[in-house]
Amino acid sequence: MTEQFAIECKEITKRFGSVLANDRINLQVKYGEIMALLGENGSGKTTLMNMLSGIYHPDGGTISVGGKEVVINSPMDAMGLGIGMIHQHFKLVDVFSAMDNVVLGTKEKRLKPKVLKQKILDICSSVGLEIDPEKKIYDMSVSEKQTVEILKVLYRGAQILILDEPTAVLTPQETEKLFAILRKMKEQGCAIIIITHKLHEVLDISDRVTILRKGQSIETVMTAGCDEKKLTDLMVGRPVSLEIERPEVAEKNTILKVVDLTVMKTDGTMALDDISFDIKTGEILGVAGVAGSGQKELCETITGLMAAKQGAILYHKENIVGKTPAEIIKLGISMSFVPEDRLGMGLVASMGMVDNMLLKTYSSGKGPFVERNGAREQAERLVERLGIVTPGVDTPVRLMSGGNVQKVLLGREIEASPQVLITAYPVRGLDINSSYTVYDLLNEQKKKGVAVIFIGEDLDVLLELSDRIMVLCHGQITGIVDAKKTTKEEIGLMMTGRSVEKEVVA
Repeated sequence: MTEQFAIECKEITKRFGSVLANDRINLQVKYGEIMALLGENGSGKTTLMNMLSGIYHPDGGTISVGGKEVVINSPMDAMGLGIGMIHQHFKLVDVFSAMDNVVLGTKEKRLKPKVLKQKILDICSSVGLEIDPEKKIYDMSVSEKQTVEILKVLYRGAQILILDEPTAVLTPQETEKLFAILRKMKEQGCAIIIITHKLHEVLDISDRVTILRKGQSIETVMTAGCDEKKLTDLMVGRPVSLEIERPEVAEKNTILKVVDLTVMKTDGTMALDDISFDIKTGEILGVAGVAGSGQKELCETITGLMAAKQGAILYHKENIVGKTPAEIIKLGISMSFVPEDRLGMGLVASMGMVDNMLLKTYSSGKGPFVERNGAREQAERLVERLGIVTPGVDTPVRLMSGGNVQKVLLGREIEASPQVLITAYPVRGLDINSSYTVYDLLNEQKKKGVAVIFIGEDLDVLLELSDRIMVLCHGQITGIVDAKKTTKEEIGLMMTGRSVEKEVVA
């Protein structure tokens, strides 16, 4: 008797124009197991999951749910089959409560709100979720919003759960809490598919791993017999070194100094509270902190995108506070900012790579005509250097995978030859091979004497890559330490606002 799978994909094929996103992919997921889906950026992971959740429809192949072949034409069809997907970017209504978001789009009449609230709390209790059903989404942390997304699909009866990069913006503690929930759901017979580029998480949470490469399913292996090196080699198709270089630069001079900087958020709350630090040429200053600790506001204030309430930002001893980004550029100050929201404020989604390159240089051109050849050469150079997967340099960047968009953004900033490079989560959403390419690029800049501010979420990477690490908590600096003389546990304590007996590096 053949085993009945929760999900079975046979020869799934999907094209977008000339791009073959999925090429005869096979996937089998059992009830009561956690399957990790692993592959480089552009390997077809999210496309495949979007077909299981009804967003796309396959051009070829079959999908079976619970042993029965099905056709999934919409998210409603998927939910009717017990399939729920937690997307990387949450789909919640901010002004609604958790309870309102959970029942949104259902036939629930909510005649008895108390009964509905108790039903939600019962679901929470069954799998270990914690949430206040009446709390507004705009008052929630990222972790709480994710909890609401999970509640939404469980409320609708999902037995097959798909999570796309669920830990991208979670702290280590929140990640462990999520994994405890997933393990409990697994024990209750749910089938879970998780997409993540964090190999230690794959090894921690999954039972099996299916590897995708260039749109094809390469191999499915038992997690118990794997390590990070084996998974990386399978994913890339060749041996890959997992060592991060930390070159030493002899001559270091202070290039940027932040003095008593205070910044307010648009809602009037404190974003940065009287912080002071400096960064030197040929140095990588890592910035650690729980999401929302002031990292975004720090980047935007230095680059002129956000106003400071008080304090100074001295670039070569000249205060740039109060100057617009355009004025900063006219002063000859070369600062590059890789933002968290790459398509929101980093790139224009409807433009190709060439036009997005021109956004950095068009104002410096002479005459009424825009010279495109240089930008085209830059774009083609980046495609080759960073392994960017795209049909062409004029293809709109919105058609690229998230990881490839990130490569375009970081590559463009480095091509501008900055003296100070501010990178906010530059490897978020990138596969392991691409991440190490980024680390190498940042070290190249460091060797050239560029001062690099590296805001990251992986503490192991921060410790290996950075020269010093500055820790933010609730907009305050809780420590600036030598990366070679500290530990992940000490950084974690400082992230929660607790002080450690550690020598602070000035």
